Amino acid sequence: MFLYSNLKFESIDIYPIRDLVAEISGLYFDERRFYFIEKRIRNRMKQTNSKSVKDYFRLLKLSNYAGEIEELITALTINETYFYRNIPQLESFIEEILPLVIQAKKKGDRTLKFWSAGCSSGEEAYTLSILLQEHLKNPQQWKIEIIGSDIDQKILRKAQRALYNKRQVKNLSSHLIKKYFNHSGSLFQLKDEIKNSVQFSCVNLMNHRELRQFSGMDFVFCRNVLIYFNDDAKKQVVNSIFDILNPGGYIFLGHSESVANTSAMFKLIKFNKSLSYMKPCQ
Repeated sequence: MFLYSNLKFESIDIYPIRDLVAEISGLYFDERRFYFIEKRIRNRMKQTNSKSVKDYFRLLKLSNYAGEIEELITALTINETYFYRNIPQLESFIEEILPLVIQAKKKGDRTLKFWSAGCSSGEEAYTLSILLQEHLKNPQQWKIEIIGSDIDQKILRKAQRALYNKRQVKNLSSHLIKKYFNHSGSLFQLKDEIKNSVQFSCVNLMNHRELRQFSGMDFVFCRNVLIYFNDDAKKQVVNSIFDILNPGGYIFLGHSESVANTSAMFKLIKFNKSLSYMKPCQ
């Protein structure tokens, strides 16, 4: 029996809250993760002085208390990431995929647009910027747009600060750390050259209106995001990304993710070090 705020609960009904979160954000948690959800719901109940689960559910649904559903979604989101995550995939991107997209650009088109969807604290978006500085020939001759988005406003503020610990830069060489970071004690502050190259935006991937800003993308990195969605939400997100990508553009997913059972519109391409999905040109 669980004791908190002088109230005793043997169990709580997870389903209505779980389904409300899924309806609003697309995040879906099956019964195997109910223990994880329950702990966070109980904490939010304590923070909002809710006397019962029914009261808390009512609070979530009140239109004039939209902030609480945002707080709960934040509590349910796992923000585990670091610089240069999944190096073989990034190497395929730089060595094989980026040159293909550049080669296919129409004469005079010097734009490259990247979207890091579910960017968490920004490491993935900043990684793209560093990779382009290191490997793109004459990057100053290109108009490069990198956008990082997440549903969690708190984690986006952390991304904008661009201050990281040793674990988050563990995959970076000492050369890259010295070149792109100011090191103070146990923290690493990203230099303005990279920090200012990324724009961040709070976006719900289930909101079509919010996704309109991501038109004409060449690359979408949506790694380890789809695993949180149920099949219907996953299909909606994948279809939206397909519409956002330029013909010949690519979507990058996490190791355990695939669009094979979600959309037949993408073409699976096998590269030397990884797989990726391309939006066909025709």
